[in-house]
Formats: sequence, C-alpha cells, structure tokens
Amino acid sequence: MANKKIALVSGGNKGIGFEIVRGLLQAGCRVYLGAREAAKGQQAVAELAAEGDVRFLELDLANQATLDAAAAHLQREEGHLDILVNNAGINAPGDGSPSTATVRSVEQVLQTNFVGTLAATQAFLPLVKQAAAGRIVNVSSPLGSLTVVSQNDWSLLGYSASKAALNMLTVQLAYELRDTAIKVNSAAPGYTATDLNGFDGTDTPTQGAAEAIRLALLPADGPTGTMSSSTGPLPW
Repeated sequence: MANKKIALVSGGNKGIGFEIVRGLLQAGCRVYLGAREAAKGQQAVAELAAEGDVRFLELDLANQATLDAAAAHLQREEGHLDILVNNAGINAPGDGSPSTATVRSVEQVLQTNFVGTLAATQAFLPLVKQAAAGRIVNVSSPLGSLTVVSQNDWSLLGYSASKAALNMLTVQLAYELRDTAIKVNSAAPGYTATDLNGFDGTDTPTQGAAEAIRLALLPADGPTGTMSSSTGPLPW
C-alpha cells in the first residue's frame, strides 16, 4: 500500500475523467476521484471499487473552500500527491463564434476551465512537490491549439480560449518547474462522445482517456511542457 502512487482526478465521476480514474487504478495507483456533487462522486467510486483503491473527494473548481479542504485532507492522509489530472471542465450553451458568443457564456467557461483549474493546481502543487517525481496532466483539446483551429471551422470561442489558456498554464508551469522531477503536460482526448458534446463524438471515453493516462505515468525521461493526443504531439 505504501508504494502505491497517489493520484487525484478532477471531474472523475463521468466520461473521460471516469475512464482516467479506471486506467490509473488498473495501473496500481490509489486514486482520489474528485467530483462537485457528492452523490454522483460516491456512486462513481462504488462502480469502480472492484478496480482498486478509489476514494471520493469533493472538488468544485468554483469553490475555493472545497479545494483547500481536499488539499488538507490529502496532506493528512497521504503527505504527497504523485499525479494530478486536471480533467474537470464545462461548455456553455451560449458559446459560439466571436460574433455570436454571449459574453456571459465565455466568462463562465473561462472561469471554470482555466481560472478554476489554475486554483486547483495551486492548491495541490505543494503536495505534488512533496512527491518523488510528480506528474501534472491538464486535459486540453485540439480546440485549444491556435494552429489547428486556424485550419478548421470550429466556432466555440469560449471553450477554445479556455483550452488555449490551459495550454499556457501547462507551458509556463513546466518551465517554472524545469529544475525539478515534476512533468507538466497537456493531453488532448480527441472528439470523444461525452455529455459535454451531447455524446456526439467519434471516440469512446476509454479512447479519450488513454493519452492522459500515459502522461500521468510518464517515466523519468518523458517530456514536459507538451501537448499531445494518442496519435502524437500537437502544435500550440
């Protein structure tokens, strides 16, 4: 038990996050499943109990108190955090092209997907620094790549901007931690069928989770400060 890697996955109660939790359990980690709603989080933990050592933590990216409480709990229970997967995120109905997206929708998506993830990262980073070789994975999207979006007709300004900002967090944090054993990378799941897109994706959640799991388990010679999908590196 003492040799298990300790992982935390935000938004782990459904979709890609649920499958990331499953994959890390199958890799032998003890996984804290972060979810905003206790009932849904505990239900997900019950569904995954046969896969390994999984535990629920209340996490709401819009509620700093839950982040602080979760960090304090992990400090007491574990003393460190080997893996942080920032998976939780939202979209908003009013998002769209620059000429039609409502400002409120854009603000809402940025507040959760970027500002909320930044708050979570800052809350748990001291625990990651206490691990022998921490891993931080930010679940991003090809929609956060300026290069990719410039070549496609994807008009979700708020969501794309939130993931581009998340990628900036990846790059800057990786550089800040360059002299440590911590690796920080962005994982792009691809077009995965989840409730985020009305289950309209072409990939399964298991397929969407694969790259985040790989990056969470990187060896010492793995990369840092990158964005990649299961097919390889992606441009910023």
